[in-house]
Amino acid sequence: MKPLKSVNLFPVFSEIQKAVSAQQLRDERIACQNHLLEKRSDMELREWIASVNRMHDLIGQRAAAICEQDMWEAGYGRPPARYAFVAFGSSGRQEATLWSDQDNGLILGDELGEEDLPFFWEFGLRLSDLLEYTGYPKCSGKVMCSEPLWSKRLEDWKNQISDWCSDQQWEPIRNFIIAADLRHISGAGELTEAWTEHFRSSVEQHPDIGNAVLRNTVKHKATLNVMGRIVTERFGEHAGDFDVKYGVYIPLVNSIRTMALQRGIIETSTLKRMERVMLLEGGNLLLESVQRAFLTALRLRNDTPYRIENGLITSSGYIPQEQLKSKTMQYELRDTLGVVRRIHRSLQREHRFAERRSP
Repeated sequence: MKPLKSVNLFPVFSEIQKAVSAQQLRDERIACQNHLLEKRSDMELREWIASVNRMHDLIGQRAAAICEQDMWEAGYGRPPARYAFVAFGSSGRQEATLWSDQDNGLILGDELGEEDLPFFWEFGLRLSDLLEYTGYPKCSGKVMCSEPLWSKRLEDWKNQISDWCSDQQWEPIRNFIIAADLRHISGAGELTEAWTEHFRSSVEQHPDIGNAVLRNTVKHKATLNVMGRIVTERFGEHAGDFDVKYGVYIPLVNSIRTMALQRGIIETSTLKRMERVMLLEGGNLLLESVQRAFLTALRLRNDTPYRIENGLITSSGYIPQEQLKSKTMQYELRDTLGVVRRIHRSLQREHRFAERRSP
């Protein structure tokens, strides 16, 4: 695969770093978002996506700093302990679109006393609200720094990760899978490094965790039926449209993450996970086709129709049925979904074999 060029630091990026209020940060996000939209046709896909995610990182860093200052001015004082603001989901994987929602959390220093925990409860609530104001909708699954499950002291995080690895029921493994995409955004980097090291050692100490992740991964809706037709939404406002995120992108993300965890690979980027897996497996035609399919999924995900509301960009994430009538689109989507189906069947076979081997 062609190496990725270094991300251009657009002049508008530096303006984000100068924002000192929520309103300024929102305004600079809008300016940067619009600049990126203008550059979309001039940039290679991976370089453009990297630039989009660079914008998100800078906004996250600035939002945390503004939130700290606002709390000091409101009489809460300075943070009573170290903290790291981290991303999960597509932002953790550096694959977020211009309209992605929030997936984030906090790692707090163990020096934080019980009496000072309310500071970070307030901080998490304010930071989530600030990010919403600057264009990041709140996560419907509540994976946010405002939620106790995703905002903990380092030692509590370590215990939580260990519990998820030991339990291996559906919900704990679902949370473990979400946590696997964690990436540092701002604050005390040593907290994120310690978190990551514990996550890595937990995977090593629980070699069966790969099979538990595999069990969760093989359960997703089919998007290509037995006749080879694309499965679209049946009801609601998007009836007849195709859901790019859950139809093709997420199944590939989940499959590649599973293959990486099975091999003890701790990376957050899906493309880096894929590259590491391919290095271990050597020439594997299925994996090569999965890599190509994932790049197609990224492009389709970023090219879905969008609209601007109050200056901020939003998208349903669906390919409308009018576009699905295009023979080129149908061919490309069927080809990509065919790869999704092949890798899914391969993982299903692995899952059945693992179940037969388990006592």
